[in-house]
Amino acid sequence: MPTSSKSALLSLSDYKTIFLSVLGGALEVYDFIIFVFLSVTIADVFFPPDVPEWLRMLQSLAIFSVGYLARPLGGLLLAHYADRSGRKLMFNFTLLFMAIPCLCIGLLPGYAQIGYYAPLLLLLARLIQGAALGGEVPNAWVFVSEHVPPERRGYALGLLQAGLTFGYLLAALTTALLTSLYSSAELRAWAWRIPFFIGGVFGFIAIGLRRWLRETPVFLALRERQELARKLPVAGIIRHHRASAIPSVVLTLILTSAVITMVVVMPIALQKLYGQDPATTFRISCAAILALNIGCILAGRLSDRFGAWRTVALYSVLLALGTTLLCASLSASLHLVLASYMIACLFSGVIGAVPAVIVQLFPTRWKVTGISLTYNMTYSLGSSILPLLMLGLLQSSRWGMAILATAIGVLALLTIRVFRHVEMFP
Repeated sequence: MPTSSKSALLSLSDYKTIFLSVLGGALEVYDFIIFVFLSVTIADVFFPPDVPEWLRMLQSLAIFSVGYLARPLGGLLLAHYADRSGRKLMFNFTLLFMAIPCLCIGLLPGYAQIGYYAPLLLLLARLIQGAALGGEVPNAWVFVSEHVPPERRGYALGLLQAGLTFGYLLAALTTALLTSLYSSAELRAWAWRIPFFIGGVFGFIAIGLRRWLRETPVFLALRERQELARKLPVAGIIRHHRASAIPSVVLTLILTSAVITMVVVMPIALQKLYGQDPATTFRISCAAILALNIGCILAGRLSDRFGAWRTVALYSVLLALGTTLLCASLSASLHLVLASYMIACLFSGVIGAVPAVIVQLFPTRWKVTGISLTYNMTYSLGSSILPLLMLGLLQSSRWGMAILATAIGVLALLTIRVFRHVEMFP
């Protein structure tokens, strides 16, 4: 229930912490997701021109997906140090490992210049980026949740998730601007490199700004009491908190399916399966992602008022309904597609409520590791399989994606019913 206690309100310092966490996280998401918005052009630049277009598209998406496979290992390594050495220290490492590959991608020669070395170098850069993003998100959730009052944890994490999804919006806006300023030939020749240069430069700026962050008081108290994990934190999670891993995995699957459907699959499907031109597609995506930002904040506020478990349960149902509405409108007028896309993204605000549950599933000394282990493994597998699965479903039937969203929603409701009384930690 809401509280009127002044101590429970977010302070100026709390908002600064959220902003600086968002700043780096949004740039990392931008750096990572700009790839998918330019996947059609990247496929032309980095793969042989004498193969079918659909195969080049699949190759480009495969490299995008492989970036997610690096998340578990990179995330666990960074989480280990976050739990042993501090949350703040890891923030700059993750930004650095995102900014450098982003600049490198902007400088890479294409297939016409160096042949098959081009996609191999692109793959290497994506793997490094994936490892960095795997450490960023779990650490950001914990960092913010350990700074703010518990009564406002949901709202703070909703703001954080909105900020992270702003990275998607930034990527969509950048791509929309590029497609309006440059022809397809100019994009393929050189203009596609601009967003990667921008992302890399601003990544280094964000590293400088993050020096104003303070370590979380929760971690400092743990270190003062000498209660930090002495052995590998992941061993403690596997030994003592396996039951907490199950709801964390399922809740991450909900989050993953929402992001993949609304941010990754729909822009590609609108172009390749429903004939929308790139400029129109990215304008629609910008409006839809703005609705996703709003949805995250609303879900965060609701989780503080009604409880995070109840909010996730509600949004699991709404997400299935929103996806079904979106599928129903795909062959309709452009205005109806836009409206249903925005509604579906608003209901995808479940990604703003999920963190409020997950951060309470693991004890403080193993918190980042517990989240990183379950979140990154699930997100990596889901993000490697779901884009290709959803595009395949859409090619055979426009209702396939709605059926999948409904199945995930039912799984979420069952999991919440069984595990909502699992031990929770502050």
